[in-house]
This record gives sequence, structure tokens and C-alpha cells, in this order.
Amino acid sequence: MALEVPLISARYARRYLRFLQKRGINGTLVLENSNLDFHVIEQPDTYLSINQICHILRQGEKLLNDASASFQFGQELDLQGHGLFGFALLRQQDFPKLVYMVVQYLRVSLPLMDMEITCNGELITIELCDNWDLEDLRPTITNIYMGSIYSLASLVCREFTFKFNFPCPEKSPNWRQLPNDVSVYFNEPSSKVLMPLSGRQARDDEASMAAFLASARSREQLDQDDSLRVATLIRQEIIRGCGRNSSLERVADSLGMSPRSVRRHLKLAGYAFSTIRNEVRETFATRFLRDTDMPLDKIAEQIGYSDQASFSKAYRGWTGKTPGEVRRAQRQ
Repeated sequence: MALEVPLISARYARRYLRFLQKRGINGTLVLENSNLDFHVIEQPDTYLSINQICHILRQGEKLLNDASASFQFGQELDLQGHGLFGFALLRQQDFPKLVYMVVQYLRVSLPLMDMEITCNGELITIELCDNWDLEDLRPTITNIYMGSIYSLASLVCREFTFKFNFPCPEKSPNWRQLPNDVSVYFNEPSSKVLMPLSGRQARDDEASMAAFLASARSREQLDQDDSLRVATLIRQEIIRGCGRNSSLERVADSLGMSPRSVRRHLKLAGYAFSTIRNEVRETFATRFLRDTDMPLDKIAEQIGYSDQASFSKAYRGWTGKTPGEVRRAQRQ
């Protein structure tokens, strides 16, 4: 029964679907048979159950077929969204206490696993505890947490050790991408990360504040970059059909997104859907007019207009010329 209780913010599902989308996986396939749709997940105050989150993760793992992906997703989780930089902004100089606060926060916001923290001198250990009997998903969820903890650990120490209580997968994470001072062990009694604070970088208050501001600006840029990539995908999808059958709803569905999400990304990128579609239609129409003898009614049909009159009116609005004028000028 507890597995059906809404406990986890849908923002994590949204981020995971965007993560999959960047790897070419349609979100519609991920949500199949989950009793969820994009409209529900896009709601800012929606919470999902453990079973719903597990269904999404299982589908994603199956489609990705990449054991390193879950660790990478953990690395990409927005740390500001977890409040980690907020703690830094409060100038918390007691690093063990900082880590303890973060663990407590994650226990509430992302309760897929519990965490036990111990501090022995200069060594902090965070141990992950599977309280939900996650079974086949335990490696996936452990890697998500470890990826997120790794991002945190890089803020407060220079070297640390990961221990996993499952075998090294056949398609193991590419640990070589991590710094040389990271050690990784599999088939351990428990999953934990060891963080020696003696090697941490010294940070004074001004440096911490500067780091926070720089990170915040970088986050804004990353958000904009993501939206620019989405805008490119939208343009490519419209181009694929020459502008035909290119309603906002159909394009969003083909990209595994909701119309609301498409609008939000385009707004961040500084575009409007209608502008992109009109640019694509104008480009194809002009090529057809100049390079072919295709009748005007066929051109109208090719780029998504129901009749020649509507196409001619739209083309004149785009270029200041009628289709007939462009074609006659080409033939002179």
C-alpha cells in the first residue's frame, strides 16, 4: 500500500524524461502502461508514487540499455533544486554539518532510498539503504544517488571512494571519465561513498559566494542551451514533413513531450512555434516555386495548406510577393 502513496515530486520524472529525450528516446514509450501522461507530470505540484517512479525508471533502463546512464542522470540532477547551493550561500563552514543537512533534505525530497551518515575524524561516510525492496532497480537507483552525491562531493573534497553492493554490470559505467582520485568497488557488503574531508579545497566566504553566483549563471545558460536543442528538434520535425501535419500537438507528441513543455522551451530559447513553422514552409514553398513546375495547389498541399488561396495569402505575408510573381520572375 505504501508503494502507491504519492511521495516524490514529479519534477524528478520530468528531468528524467528530458534526460532520455536528449538520448533519442521518446517519452511516450517510457510512460506506456503507467497510467500517467505528460499533462499530469507537467503539473508543478504533482507527486508520484514509488511504483510510478519505478515503472518510469524500468522503462528508461530497458530503452537505454546503458548501465552508466543512471549514474550520469544523477550527476545532471539540478543541485540548486536540491538546495545544496542554498546551504553554501548560508556560508556553512562546518562541512560535516553541511553534508548532514543535505542528507536530511534528500531523505524528504527523494525518498527512494534512505541514507545513513557517519563521521569518523576527517572521513564522512554516506551509506545507502534499500528500504523499499527495489530488487532489479536497486543498481539503477543506487547509481542515481551516487551520481548526485558525486556532484556534491566535488564541492567539499578532492578524493572519495564508491562501494556498490551489486556486481559490476556487463555494460559498466565509464569510470575513466571520473578523476583519477576516485576509487570504485563492486560486490561490497553495502553501497556507500567515503569522503575524506582532509583533501577538500579551502573556501572562504567570498569564494563560496562567487562560486554560487557563477554556478547560478551557468545553470541559466544550461537551461537556455537545453531549450535551444529542443527548438532545433522541433524545427527538424517540421522540416521532415515540409511543414505538413505540423500542429503544435502533433510535433510535441512525436518528440515525446507535452505541448506545454514545447511552448516553455521555445519561450526560453526566444522562439515562437508559429514562427519556426512559417520559416520552414516559406523555405520549401520558395524551392518548389523556383526549382519545379509543381502546380500551386500541390505546393499548398505539400506544405500543409488545405487550398491554394490560403497558401497564396500566407506566402505573400511572409515575402511580400505572391507565389505567381516568384515563379514568373524565375522564368524570365
